[in-house]
Amino acid sequence: MASDTQRQLALDRIRENIARDGHHVYLILGAPTPRFTYTIGASESIGVELILAGALFYMKDDVVKIIGDTIAQLKAQRDRSVAEISGLGSFTLRKVDSSWATELMLGAFDYYHKRDISALQIVPDKTHWTVDIPDMSAPWSPIREPVWQWLHDSWFYPVPKDAMVVTNLAVLRGSRITEAMRWEDDDWELFAGAGPDVPKDELRVVPLGTLVAIDESLVPVMTLPTGNGLWRDSVSEWHAWITAERRDPSTA
Repeated sequence: MASDTQRQLALDRIRENIARDGHHVYLILGAPTPRFTYTIGASESIGVELILAGALFYMKDDVVKIIGDTIAQLKAQRDRSVAEISGLGSFTLRKVDSSWATELMLGAFDYYHKRDISALQIVPDKTHWTVDIPDMSAPWSPIREPVWQWLHDSWFYPVPKDAMVVTNLAVLRGSRITEAMRWEDDDWELFAGAGPDVPKDELRVVPLGTLVAIDESLVPVMTLPTGNGLWRDSVSEWHAWITAERRDPSTA
């Protein structure tokens, strides 16, 4: 638990950001739960806080811009239900059920000392949708939203719960993983299609728990010896794949 001094410093920083920018942006990288970002202070000008959960299509700077531009548009039109962000897409604004707010927006509740805070979820359009985006208008449920089950469920897999993997946007858009490689104890690559053919701008680092939650057939990947891998096509089961000679030494 953070010390009183650390907590006070965090609260002071939030106050400074709200005074300067009108809101504070809280980015949480809490594997095995997907990344999520929410505001503190936006409610003072637009009546609600905002949260962008998952959405790993977007990089950190994109997320900050999406939130800032959405706030600006809501200031101009409070009842707006869609925000258009130049170069980043169209975003639906959806009321967040209190069960999600109390789970994810802990900093806002701590800052305002409230039991209930109104929030809107920023939901990307279909072109930018990824499997880690929940429907926060419905009550939290590990059955409905398995990617977010680790908010309550204990981690029971034989790897650290904060294990991360390199994957591609095709996977995050729902394509089946066909290559699985474990280069080191904490170095996995899981791709839909051939890994070497994935453009760099389509690579993402995500919690292993996110991918396992949507596809339990990935469980064998967790027990791969280092330097080995598995492959499959769109319908087959996993096959062993010796990958030591396949990796480009220049990337080691």
